[in-house]
Amino acid sequence: MMVLYNGELIPADAVRLPLPNRGLYFNDGFFETLVWEPAGLRYLPYHLARMQRAAAALGLQLPPALATGPALTATVHHLAGTAPEPLQRIRLQLWRGGGGLYTPTTKQAHWLLTTQPFAPAEKPILRCDFAETVLLHYSPVSFCKGPNALTYVLAARERQQRELDEVILLSGSGHVAETVAAAIGWISHGTVYVPAEAAGGVAGTRLSHLRAVATALGIEWQAGLYQPDELLRAEAVFTANVAGIRAVEMVGTARFHSASHSLLRQLCAAEQENRAGY
Repeated sequence: MMVLYNGELIPADAVRLPLPNRGLYFNDGFFETLVWEPAGLRYLPYHLARMQRAAAALGLQLPPALATGPALTATVHHLAGTAPEPLQRIRLQLWRGGGGLYTPTTKQAHWLLTTQPFAPAEKPILRCDFAETVLLHYSPVSFCKGPNALTYVLAARERQQRELDEVILLSGSGHVAETVAAAIGWISHGTVYVPAEAAGGVAGTRLSHLRAVATALGIEWQAGLYQPDELLRAEAVFTANVAGIRAVEMVGTARFHSASHSLLRQLCAAEQENRAGY
């Protein structure tokens, strides 16, 4: 398997990360998960916007190879061309260079691109409940992927131990935030409801695209701080990430018919038609 390390195409087993490494020492960076297809990168405008926002929040300078839509596409294409699969799951890991302790010494970043075959996740979620051991907290970097990764590791352990398909994470104030690796939303009386970023969840790229689709269809979309009982009163519940949009059929003891909900089906069908963005 080949990887791109700071723009150099090399075998994965040849990667050598020099020390000190601020990504390893302080988690000083972020990552992005992308999907490559023959037409290019899915949801490119939304990924690029989150990357630019994350770099600004962390005080990092995006390398030229990653800083614009055409540059990012060309960079990923360089790696994707080494793999035989037409659909690939691309992980971009970016971390600050230099040394120092907590105080950084540079804005320069190092980066690594890896690839693996893309596996969609679109089957309905049959066993879901609210997390009991993990809470989320809003911060200047809670919207991006990476700085709070250990929180999601703990949530995934709880999901595994409780033998659930998914768990819904709440904020410290008790508001619905997201799931372990996907945004969450629900439909009630013709309106889509999603948690606001203030609940502490990641700003989902697939959810941002879905919102653009809903706007184009004239479907009302509301982001806010919601208690769990508001989700439990919904007509349909779903999760969304780059791997897929999944209907949630049960949360705790509450049952839904999300997979057959007409508005959710309409929204998903329209979203599938244009993955490049609006």
